[in-house]
Amino acid sequence: MAYTAGDTILDDEYNAFATNNTSPFGINHIIGTGDGAYGLGQSTISTVSAGSTITAAQWNSLFSAMDNVANHTEVSITSTTNKNAGDAIAAIAALTSDLASLATAVSTGSPAASSGLTAGSEDSSRVASAVFDTSHIVEESFTFDGGDEARWFFNAGGKIRISLSNNATNSTGKDTTVSTLATALGNFDIGATACSRSGTGETETTFASTTGYYDLTTGYTTLLELTEDSGSYSGNISIKIEAKTNAAHADGRNNNGTVITVKCSALVDDGTTTDYTSGNTDGVQVEDEAAGTTDWSFRTVDPNTSQGLSTVYTNVVVANVSNTINNAD
Repeated sequence: MAYTAGDTILDDEYNAFATNNTSPFGINHIIGTGDGAYGLGQSTISTVSAGSTITAAQWNSLFSAMDNVANHTEVSITSTTNKNAGDAIAAIAALTSDLASLATAVSTGSPAASSGLTAGSEDSSRVASAVFDTSHIVEESFTFDGGDEARWFFNAGGKIRISLSNNATNSTGKDTTVSTLATALGNFDIGATACSRSGTGETETTFASTTGYYDLTTGYTTLLELTEDSGSYSGNISIKIEAKTNAAHADGRNNNGTVITVKCSALVDDGTTTDYTSGNTDGVQVEDEAAGTTDWSFRTVDPNTSQGLSTVYTNVVVANVSNTINNAD
């Protein structure tokens, strides 16, 4: 319902601001355990007893909880000025709107959050066992303590971060191209409802930018395929990132998967180029023999406590599933 200045706020109406688990959501559903796409795993506020007068302290506990979410998600709200005993509650009309804004921010993975997140140190590095002329493919798993913990992590803006580097010093044309693609990739982040790359350039053959944790299934989904768009290997060398989770879900917002597995590939398809031989001196494009060794790097971007969240969920176990190279026959 809509409120105006001078209205009496009933105990069950205050309790709805605190505990509603259907839209319009209360703060406890947004900040507490939650379910579906909601929840941050934080402490919840208390309700008031039937017939009780709502005290300034109780209003302020609601406002403080809302402010903590707003500060972390960097969402602007207007209704949470602290109250003293005897103050009129003049901002109630904005409460439902502000709670809806906070619910949206949390359910979409706090997309505006920045200072409330910290990039972790590298959790794992998977280097190719040797140079290759076809592919270097790595599968890496990220395991959370439970489905709730995974949901709270991503809702607070947590991300899985992937990057690629090339240990070769651009000694071949293939290495030059792979290094160029690695720079164009930059940091590739998988969040709650989106993925992104910090680099620019080259051809996005596939880019599922609006796909994140909540959208994953038990089979691999291609999030990005980035292909060289110029030079001798234009269209022939690419990097590809896929992801899946271990738990099927009925809709795109009720995923309690505890394990996210990413598959990262550096791929070489030489097209019409030919292998070098001592007699191949002119008139035919010469294929550089191999690329690498390449190095896929994995880490997390973790929610922190700087903006008021009291619990940070960073207990993520990162482990290798496979690390292979392939060469042409």
